[in-house]
Amino acid sequence: MKKETYIEQSNENFDAIVIGSGITGGWAAKELCEKGFKTLMIERGRVVTHRKDYITEGKPPWEYPNRTKVDRELAEEQYKIQKQCYAFNDGTKQFFGNDKDYPYSTSEGTEFSWIRANQLGGKSMLWHRQSYRMSEFDFLANSRDGHGNDWPIRYKDLAPWYEYVERFVGISGSKENLPQLPDSVFQPAFEMTAPEKYFAEKMKQEVPDKPVIISRCAHLTEPQQVQVDLGRMRCMARNECQKGCSFGAYFSTQSATLPAAALTGNLHIAPNSVVESLIYDEATNRVKGVRVIDNDTLKEREYFGKIVFMCASTLGTTQIMLNSRSKRFPNGIANSSGVLGQYLMDHNYNALVTANIDGYEDEYYVGRRPASLYVPNFHYEPSKYHKAFKRGYAFAGSASRSDWQYMANADGFGVSFKNMLHNPGSWGMGLQAQGEMLPNRDNQVSLHATKKDKWGIPQLHIHCQWSDNENAMMNSALEVGSDMMKKAGFTNIKQQLLGQPPGLAIHEVGTARMGRDPKNSIVNGYNQSHDVPNLFVTDGSSFCSSGVGNPSLTFMAITARAVDYAAKEVKAGRLS
Repeated sequence: MKKETYIEQSNENFDAIVIGSGITGGWAAKELCEKGFKTLMIERGRVVTHRKDYITEGKPPWEYPNRTKVDRELAEEQYKIQKQCYAFNDGTKQFFGNDKDYPYSTSEGTEFSWIRANQLGGKSMLWHRQSYRMSEFDFLANSRDGHGNDWPIRYKDLAPWYEYVERFVGISGSKENLPQLPDSVFQPAFEMTAPEKYFAEKMKQEVPDKPVIISRCAHLTEPQQVQVDLGRMRCMARNECQKGCSFGAYFSTQSATLPAAALTGNLHIAPNSVVESLIYDEATNRVKGVRVIDNDTLKEREYFGKIVFMCASTLGTTQIMLNSRSKRFPNGIANSSGVLGQYLMDHNYNALVTANIDGYEDEYYVGRRPASLYVPNFHYEPSKYHKAFKRGYAFAGSASRSDWQYMANADGFGVSFKNMLHNPGSWGMGLQAQGEMLPNRDNQVSLHATKKDKWGIPQLHIHCQWSDNENAMMNSALEVGSDMMKKAGFTNIKQQLLGQPPGLAIHEVGTARMGRDPKNSIVNGYNQSHDVPNLFVTDGSSFCSSGVGNPSLTFMAITARAVDYAAKEVKAGRLS
């Protein structure tokens, strides 16, 4: 990235402003720049430079004071929420937000774990890279069972855009021809271990409606020219992902969309710029700019642009919009419907089943494979719903052989115990459910009446909890997962309800949803505000339902589609 790409003050009226630099912000900037738009990307956090700022990449566990565990006092003081994330450790903590700087509140008796990554690249630095298309059944679910509003788009509207982004991102996986999980444009899949191959084959015979496949992830296994041209290389399965990957083997803003945008010469970036609100011009009914507060000095400044893309994450975007108040929009910009902040959703990962696998002592390979097993949702339409709940869930999991880290907690003493740690242990398998959360108006966010953060911006107040539907779904998943393990002949099967609050799946969606009717939605089928035509919302906040699969691939596809639409609208003179 050239030094002049980064700006602080500017009087330019940019063709486009993109707020946020994570997965959707990166895609919006890339697409806009490649279409010739002089684009300003605004990021609230610091600059993270690809390769240079991956300060713990390749650092082995024994070089950390606590073998990658974060000092307990530090974690408790600064990362009380973030430390709940599976990816949080001493090698990755620099990419997580400091909870002291990002306070929020929750309703009494409820919890919500808001995982933050406020730096250039956002959560694209930390995501788990699992990449699935939504299916026609996902887009029809709301209209068919009456929960939530009908999506204004269908699978056929998004299918070409899935293909478009997949060819650029690079998705590893296997073609399965499943109606509930459309295939992507794949690079070669990662290989299952021997016990996993057995499990997949056994389930094909015993429960053919629950196919076991290798998961689909945004890792290069056979880099194409478009990826090689950006300096990206094949994944080496080092399991260094969340520390940053200098090979660019997994998709991130830094490795892919940002360098592509920069190549056009149309990109500028304003880092350390905390967006306070959008500047709305009532005379023209357009957003004309963005008001920011410097992350370090707390001084205010403004940037101006002709169209604005909100890509600040589901809750980040909604917080900015709620705080953008005017005479016409006293409860938040583009909120004539009054639904801004409502219908917050996440995925429910609370059911875990584990078991022991006998045999396979001659199979040592566990590997550091970034993929896992995946059992797609088998309750994908109303006729297949369970009688105790609506919608469905998938399973993710893997078979692995216990190692010295796990066995160090086992019973034992002296020489025999030490000798045991020299050898790999027995095989086991875990399956964890990934359940859909129904769109529920009661699950919502608002601005706190009195509490503000250090930049003087009202804090978010969150009310979100699992319903009886989600709880019944997890109870069923325990029984189904156990039955699959039993049919496979596995032993010592254990069930566990994890009790995690919403937020920890880091798949929060909703709160500025799409819809055909301006009276009950914020944006139309092209992610364009019903009320303010030059305002677009393309992150997870625009979702009408969560579906079952990980949402990031859909974030990318709807963003690319929205930019294409916006560019045509600009060309037609309808946004000026």
